[in-house]
Amino acid sequence: MEKKKTKIEEFERNIYDIYDSDNIGYQVKQGLTEDIVAEISKNKKDPAWMRDLRMKSLKIYNETELPNWGPSLHELNMDNIVTYVRPGTSMTDDWKELPDDIRTTFERLGIPEAEWKSLSGVGAQYDSEVVYHSMREQLLEQGVIYTDMETALREYEDIVKEYFMKLLPATEHKFMALHGAVWSGGSFVYVPEGVKVSMPLQSYFRLNAPGAGQFEHTLIICEKNSSLHFIEGCSAPRHNTINLHAGGVELYIKEGATLRYSTIENWSKNMLNLNTKRALVEKDGKIEWVSGTFGSHITMLYPMSILKGENAKSEYTGVSFASSNQYLDTGSKVVHAAPNTSSTVSSKSISKNGGNTTYRSSVTIMPQAKNSKCSVICESLMMDDISRSDTIPVMDVRNDKADIGHEAKIGRISEKSIYYLMTRGLSEEEAKALIVRGFVEPVTKELPLEYAVEMNRLIGLELEGSIG
Repeated sequence: MEKKKTKIEEFERNIYDIYDSDNIGYQVKQGLTEDIVAEISKNKKDPAWMRDLRMKSLKIYNETELPNWGPSLHELNMDNIVTYVRPGTSMTDDWKELPDDIRTTFERLGIPEAEWKSLSGVGAQYDSEVVYHSMREQLLEQGVIYTDMETALREYEDIVKEYFMKLLPATEHKFMALHGAVWSGGSFVYVPEGVKVSMPLQSYFRLNAPGAGQFEHTLIICEKNSSLHFIEGCSAPRHNTINLHAGGVELYIKEGATLRYSTIENWSKNMLNLNTKRALVEKDGKIEWVSGTFGSHITMLYPMSILKGENAKSEYTGVSFASSNQYLDTGSKVVHAAPNTSSTVSSKSISKNGGNTTYRSSVTIMPQAKNSKCSVICESLMMDDISRSDTIPVMDVRNDKADIGHEAKIGRISEKSIYYLMTRGLSEEEAKALIVRGFVEPVTKELPLEYAVEMNRLIGLELEGSIG
């Protein structure tokens, strides 16, 4: 019988922090200038409209101030960031064709094994470019398109031009403008009307280069009465310099369609994670966000659902885990813009060793959104008396025929519960771990088995110092 792993030292902890030797084919200079943006655009052979978008975005970036709320971003100096790093390999659909170090990294992270067992397609990005992409023949026969954004821009330019950065304009905030100027990599998914994708698609983003930024763009279009589960994984090794992640995710859910978008982020603790995600949901459509945020020095992330059509629905389930020198500012935004729309938000956070978590939400009920319903529940668990957790909900209700509920709970881990479990034969370490895993169970149960195991594993690693 296999011995159950219960102590942190029994888990291998180095798979995420192993830094590969530089496998760089080309990179731009540090900084952010017109010349650098033009160089990226030329290197990627952008069409004219995309070059113009990049330059307009750069202008907006230079004219926009940093946010005056949330965690301080004073450590970010764009003069020290390399905005484009192309790995020394071309994209392939054969793992064996990848360079040894890149292939070993993804194998160590379990990507090919997950593909074989439970995925219908996989994309893997290394630094600024997708290096591996494949999908099952069955999806091709159904007319599903799943490729990297650069290929989509070449082969499906009309579709990309219609949707690209329409939900996330450069004027949204400073880092969306930055994204528009230097974006690279990412995923494009198109699900035709009526097609139900039975097994998930996954894209995995690995940032290896020190002092670099990753700015992938994900664009998913689910046509009428289609369905899809898309999984996003992220990780990076630890460096002694600031890295930056400012991706963009645009999701279009048409009438009667359903999209589940699951994310497990495990960035290194020198990362500034300033990602932006948004979904537009039409009549009878549904978006489901499942989010696990680990790692990073600072995260500011608030997936947004715009419920445009009648009976549109949004569900957000998320957990964040902050330790020493981490500031995780996360939450969700919902705009009810049609009658009979509904949304639920369930957010959980854990903090230890002086970590800081903030739940920040915004719910807007527009005047035309009669009979809309929204339920928000946020819970915070602090493992000690030096950590911090804050809740900042905003409710903007503009009609009197809406049903709105909000519940918040913040507290220390229960000594009574620990004691009770110890009287049942568990050690203190096992008792604390069991309580924490029970706390985040609403998130893990929404993930496919392999990713639920991965999240529990990450929780175990984060609990180091708290459980023995």
